[in-house]
Amino acid sequence: MSRASGRGGASLRTARGRSVSSQRWLKRQLQDPYVRRAKAEGYRSRAAYKLKEIDDKYHLLKPGANVVDLGAAPGGWSQVAAARVKAGQGGRVVAIDLLEIEPIPNVEFIQLDFLDEHAPARLKELLGGRADVVLCDMAANATGHRQTDHLKIVALVEAAAEFAREVLAPGGAFLAKVIQGGTEGELLASLKRDFVSVKHVKPPASRADSAELYVLAQGFRGVR
Repeated sequence: MSRASGRGGASLRTARGRSVSSQRWLKRQLQDPYVRRAKAEGYRSRAAYKLKEIDDKYHLLKPGANVVDLGAAPGGWSQVAAARVKAGQGGRVVAIDLLEIEPIPNVEFIQLDFLDEHAPARLKELLGGRADVVLCDMAANATGHRQTDHLKIVALVEAAAEFAREVLAPGGAFLAKVIQGGTEGELLASLKRDFVSVKHVKPPASRADSAELYVLAQGFRGVR
């Protein structure tokens, strides 16, 4: 499930009684221009700007496209995708998360763990055909141990990539959050076999001190 947070409107007074790390997080949120923009522009999380910036450069979300959003909560990426593919006017967005989200116009949402054995079939049924883009902003519950957390998120991305191979139309794209850690070589190698272009991207909205990156695979070659 996505860990992107839209808590940009918190008050400084809420810092009372918080741990030092929690107070640091709150201070950073209050000072973050993307958090303020998200609140002002009606996005549910600052993560919306990460997808907007990536799409502005790589043009993934075309009008009429079919999109699957894995790890959708709280809904920022689905909001961006729905607007850009013109969901309800030819485009389609199907989303899933373990957490419930408030309804988003023209986004079809399933509350279910993506790793549940029934999740892929449910998504395929709702999609009703091939996808043009599969988005993955899932994050495993953090342990605090960087290498362990990296391995857990790589496992999630590998599962998402396998799903993408099953549903993407030829020429489709896969975008997923990863964490720098040096052990994703096998993942990248497998993506390079199935996609024309595979690269790491880090949009400006992704904090400079964050270990997160996004892997972008474009030009799906189709099932062989």
